[in-house]
Amino acid sequence: MSDQLRLFEPPEDDRARERRLTQEALDARHAHAASIAAALPPGVHFGTSSWTFPGWAGLVYPPGLTSAALSREGLRHYARHPLLTTVGVDRSYYAPIPIDDLRHYAGQLPDGFRCCLKAPASVTSRLAPTFGASRGAAARNPSFLSVDRLITDLLEPLAVAFMPRTGPIVLEFPPGARDRTLAPSAFLEALDQFLERLPRDFAYAVELRDKALLTPAYRALLARHGVAHTYNYWSAMPMPLAQAAVVPPEEPPFSVVRLLLRPGAWYEDQRDLFSPFNRLVEPDEPMRDEVVGLTTRALAKGRRVYVLVNNKAEGSSPLTVEALAARLAGALAPGA
Repeated sequence: MSDQLRLFEPPEDDRARERRLTQEALDARHAHAASIAAALPPGVHFGTSSWTFPGWAGLVYPPGLTSAALSREGLRHYARHPLLTTVGVDRSYYAPIPIDDLRHYAGQLPDGFRCCLKAPASVTSRLAPTFGASRGAAARNPSFLSVDRLITDLLEPLAVAFMPRTGPIVLEFPPGARDRTLAPSAFLEALDQFLERLPRDFAYAVELRDKALLTPAYRALLARHGVAHTYNYWSAMPMPLAQAAVVPPEEPPFSVVRLLLRPGAWYEDQRDLFSPFNRLVEPDEPMRDEVVGLTTRALAKGRRVYVLVNNKAEGSSPLTVEALAARLAGALAPGA
């Protein structure tokens, strides 16, 4: 456009300029991500632990979207990102998701896009969940390891309204999932009975938060039921490759990798440090190397891999995904 024509345009105010620059940044980010995605095999799916972060404007989202808008319509934009081909649905951990909401989510996602949903804490927590309540003496949870409760709260709604978009169900067992007065074998025996009764229309991945449970007996239990292990990067667990020494990624039918918190770090500290989650604050090169190593091993055996990244891992989930995907593409390139 000539300078003469610009004379007849109204001046761009600061807000309009910011929106334009944000959209230009998003277009450039998508183009770069598409070049990386073209070099990845179809068996790997990268995604984030949730999607309702306005700070991702220019990374994943166009400008001007609030948390409320992203909660309702964000998946439509999220799924346009070339590298984001799965997403973690944490909402199901806290309460059942209404069927109408599941239908609305499904309508925003393209064919082939599958979400990783967390099983409700009402089933995976030994103590009764007390979200938002003051800490105190927690009562035992009568629904712990209840297959019927899992079916009612999650699996039946998914079968009705979300089945084509349903990927692995992540069974996250918090640190208190076993009675510390009992040997780990007691929990594994109960888990064995639970997995035996699960409906086989779904795929499941167990996530441990207690390293004492990560044993050869646990590996054998998963193999017996055709259930995957979740290789987590989390405060009190061994690093992913140390977990892979117990449960090799070549063995399960698929793998889930969840990158949550640097070992030794805690949620509240990382949230305050990393917000608004639009930049990499603490890149972790050893963690990235381990994830790529795990993923290449699984892919070499024809296994599908879901890699979910939380903002608290390095500061910004989408940027961690981009870095991991680029590193994986390089590792898989001919002659690498």
